[in-house]
Amino acid sequence: MSDASESPTGRVRAPQDLAAGLLLVGVAAFGWWQGRDLPAGTLRQFGPGMVPLALMVMLALCGVLISLGAFRAEGPSLGNWNLRAGIFVLGSAVAFGFAIKPLGFVVAGPVAVILASLAGRDGRFLEAIVFGIVMTAICVALFRYALGLPIPVAPWWIGY
Repeated sequence: MSDASESPTGRVRAPQDLAAGLLLVGVAAFGWWQGRDLPAGTLRQFGPGMVPLALMVMLALCGVLISLGAFRAEGPSLGNWNLRAGIFVLGSAVAFGFAIKPLGFVVAGPVAVILASLAGRDGRFLEAIVFGIVMTAICVALFRYALGLPIPVAPWWIGY
């Protein structure tokens, strides 16, 4: 006789893994839908849609593998959802998107980091400010000056 834990019975044994896998598949489907009009090109000559398509396929495959693993091994249940974390992390990304063009990276970067730090209950405000400033300086140095990307640094102050 075999133990019930050794044979797959078709029941979900790791609900958290199943939810995470389905979320990844959903994000991949949304990304594919948003980029469906971009021409992918060929493997010899990539089009603007090739990389997004490849990333969405890989993301969907990871989601399927994680979801299938939910039927094989025991894992944690879904538990309670932390709405505070989701709201502040999503809010920080939205705030960054709205602030980057008119205010520039020197304002949008620290604001995003500070808002995201509010997602946890044990965050320290002064540490978030210092981390936001340091990360913004590194990102400006990397993206604007090392890579030469046209990211607005401080349009209200230095004009770009």
